[in-house]
Amino acid sequence: MTTDQATKAARFRELHERPEPLLLPNPWDAGTARLLAALGFEALATTSLGVANTAGRVRASRQEILDNCAELDRATALPVNADLENGFADDPAEAATMIEAAARAGAVGASIEDATGDRRDPIYGFGLAVDRIRAAVETAHGLPIPVVLTARAESLFYGLGDLDGTIKRLQAFEEAGADVLYAPGLRTLDEMRAVVSSVGRPVNVVMGFADPSITLEQLGEIGVRRVSIGGALSRLALKAFMDGARQMRAGRFGFVADLPPISALHEVFGPS
Repeated sequence: MTTDQATKAARFRELHERPEPLLLPNPWDAGTARLLAALGFEALATTSLGVANTAGRVRASRQEILDNCAELDRATALPVNADLENGFADDPAEAATMIEAAARAGAVGASIEDATGDRRDPIYGFGLAVDRIRAAVETAHGLPIPVVLTARAESLFYGLGDLDGTIKRLQAFEEAGADVLYAPGLRTLDEMRAVVSSVGRPVNVVMGFADPSITLEQLGEIGVRRVSIGGALSRLALKAFMDGARQMRAGRFGFVADLPPISALHEVFGPS
């Protein structure tokens, strides 16, 4: 793509500053990225779950996630936000190196979470979690092209702690300098409103686990500034795949009636 990284970075920051929420969908390869760009989305976010699904594993590797960042950056002219999980390290400085690597791969935004990746002890302690965000911010903002740093508090997603504890973490992450705040596991408008009203930075809400009746208009009205979907589109695609495969295994082929025309895909993808 001809759009340079500095232009993408400036555009990505601007998209967080307007009144209406940024819709940030999560493709997992070049094809899905181009389809989303053709639909008019303004930015993209990687999904580590989508990458893991493509690899047929529970978790993607560090290099697979970085390679995916580069693939999505090359695929369109849109800004790319990178889901970097916990930075693939416990140590704050070591985890922060993942942000620099993602920026080299073309990302202009990145998220670091307080989930450890260890099911026995899934969430970092408060002090270490804040130290990790502080190191991530220092790295993200110190790059030649600064990266928008999203800090994620994961306790609700793992069914641990309560909303007050999550808000306390988000407030500490804000004080540490995070640009965007994100708490996966918010399910209701009341929970989302409580978070938004408690912090001064843009809040990302992921709708992959929330009440699906909530609309973008409602999210905008309560002050949400960014809306993502996580690995939901990847999971949706896999469901369609499995439904079709089950039909085929049973000797039926009704699913072919719902296929998009090849010409419609070629129109987006262009010549090979």
